[in-house]
Amino acid sequence: MESYQLRILDKSIVTHDTYAFKIEKPKGYPFVPGQATELSLLKEGWEDVRRPFSFTSLPKDDFLEFTIKTYDDHEGVTKRLGDAQVGDKVEIGDAWGAIAYKGEGVFLAGGAGITPFISILRDLRQKNEIGNNRLIFANKTNEDIILFEELKTILGHKFQNIIEKQKDSAFDRGRIDKEYLIKNINDFKRQHFYVCGPEGFIIAVNKALEELGAAPDALVFEK
Repeated sequence: MESYQLRILDKSIVTHDTYAFKIEKPKGYPFVPGQATELSLLKEGWEDVRRPFSFTSLPKDDFLEFTIKTYDDHEGVTKRLGDAQVGDKVEIGDAWGAIAYKGEGVFLAGGAGITPFISILRDLRQKNEIGNNRLIFANKTNEDIILFEELKTILGHKFQNIIEKQKDSAFDRGRIDKEYLIKNINDFKRQHFYVCGPEGFIIAVNKALEELGAAPDALVFEK
């Protein structure tokens, strides 16, 4: 597998704990919207610590972008990236991943699980192919919603939020469980379901979708 050492070109705040990093793009570097790569920060002691991150840029962009949620409560790559600056270097490998657009459906994201969908939705918007695609996005609080304004612009009323821990949220309250899916999705047999989030979220949502009639090959997620 190839590896590339690249500089951070830009770092911008997305939410209270999420940053967008633009980095150099190797010439001819290929990826498909929805894919990811392994990234490490080239700082002493962290060079060999690699973690997967999804591309949030488009394949035609002249840079690579990663939208990364940082976690200050434990020592790890994301915490170190939160402290990274423009000019610092990272290392990435080739692109990989099972998440790719296969047709209209419902995107179901939990927290940072939105990231592979960002490139897909940006790509569909540029192609004017959003169509009947929907996004249901689960977060703990309103301020955790990544790229709320952009996603609202792309999807309009087809962008739905559900909040677990903020009592005064104007959005739906709770989790994406079987009951919620029944109330919010009419057709489980004739569309794709794109699922990404923490492992427990993926397992629970996929199980509920299959019990409600979704075909296993209609579920698109990172296996």
